[in-house]
Amino acid sequence: MNNALSNLEPKSLWKYFEAICGIPHPSKKEEAIIAWTRGVGEKLGLETVVDHVGNVVIRKPATAGMENRQTIVLQGHLDMVPQKNNDTDHDFAKDPIEAYIDGEWVKARGTTLGADNGIGVAAALAVLEADHIEHGPIECLFTIDEETGMTGAFALKPGLLKGDILINLDSEDEGELYIGCAGGMDTNAFFSYEDEAVPAGHEAYKIDVKGLKGGHSGLDIKLGRGNAIKILNRLTWQAARDLGLRLSSVDGGSLRNAIPREASAIVTIPKDNSEKFEKMAETLLAVLKNELGSVDPGIVLTVSGTNLPGTVIKEEISTNIFNAVYACPNGAIRYIPEMPEVVETSTNLAILKSDNGKVEIATLQRSSVDSAKQDLCNMMRTVFEMAGAEVEQTGEYPGWKPNVNSPILKTMKEVYKNLHGKTPAQKVIHAGLECGILGAAYPNLDMISFGPTIRNPHSPDEMVNIKTVELFYEYLVHTLKNAPVK
Repeated sequence: MNNALSNLEPKSLWKYFEAICGIPHPSKKEEAIIAWTRGVGEKLGLETVVDHVGNVVIRKPATAGMENRQTIVLQGHLDMVPQKNNDTDHDFAKDPIEAYIDGEWVKARGTTLGADNGIGVAAALAVLEADHIEHGPIECLFTIDEETGMTGAFALKPGLLKGDILINLDSEDEGELYIGCAGGMDTNAFFSYEDEAVPAGHEAYKIDVKGLKGGHSGLDIKLGRGNAIKILNRLTWQAARDLGLRLSSVDGGSLRNAIPREASAIVTIPKDNSEKFEKMAETLLAVLKNELGSVDPGIVLTVSGTNLPGTVIKEEISTNIFNAVYACPNGAIRYIPEMPEVVETSTNLAILKSDNGKVEIATLQRSSVDSAKQDLCNMMRTVFEMAGAEVEQTGEYPGWKPNVNSPILKTMKEVYKNLHGKTPAQKVIHAGLECGILGAAYPNLDMISFGPTIRNPHSPDEMVNIKTVELFYEYLVHTLKNAPVK
């Protein structure tokens, strides 16, 4: 750990973020950070509650003279996305995040940083610790498992929170206020297969796609970055048709909410076609560099000889898989007509893996319009069912409908203008914030979301801008001071 982090401003926030980096907290493995967060609240002498799933609530009374203000809930999530480069030796369940300063940014060595949402959590804890901030009653809600299904938010029971306003600290552009978000649903397809002997006269190749930027499958989907699974399949689909390629195994992507950066496959090719296959891969790489050069200049596609596998997947099934992946929609589908720079509906082909007689394909659909989300999910189901797959759709969560007349929106716009002489941008985010779920359980909450500038979340290139963290915290402190009267 780079101890210089705790010397950044505001020191209290960075102190807590540095501590968070030292505690393993990938989604589904949050026991240590739940216990630590509870300990922070109890050490500060504040009312601290851990609910039946592990969500932590810490309450701080109003400062003198501010008792008549509405109670504000500061909300963030405790888990982080565990993504690392292939050449990085890191166990997210055991190892700390190695954060370091690189100019204007804080980054991590070969892994995700966890600024999403560690910075928001650290900011809330800094507020709880501070004895010089003016504020009304505060509740801090730290949810679990946001990144893999928002199960903490879904499990939150009505009556636990007492607040009137919820400020979500999980947005990623300083100077922007988010008043709505997309809902989502997973569409997963499964192909069962039988193995058969490798055809006579074949030799084996390993295909690798890497060097892509990947990123958040909601926030970054509009950038048109390469999808490693789609790229891999582009080669295997063509080589299967033209050169007799057979598929032995495939492994692409790892997280449902991340654009896949890497994918690989073990295949066999008739020896007579080996040279043609190598040339096909070389030609495709040149094509891809032309197509993706401005957004993914580091793309790498290699084919290299390897040991002959014991078996290959039956040809009929592998053909169905290649066809389904090729036909599978991927990327931004529609933009919001009134906000043409904002994606309304999208889908991400996230995972393609073969193992023990089954190939799994995982996708995630998002939309700020529920009917459009359902229509896209139906499209995905149809593509996979036509190819003979079993399909399941799970993990649906609601969007958050914007309220342009929100009182906390009005307050925060005024506060920002007083601080910076300009009005913050008002936006709808194409990602799954917990506000939609929390709003269903607490329909009277007035909600908003903001945060510092974070780039490349959900990827090992994740980084947070140091100056914007200071601006973010200053904005939060002044917002609390100007909380509406009850």
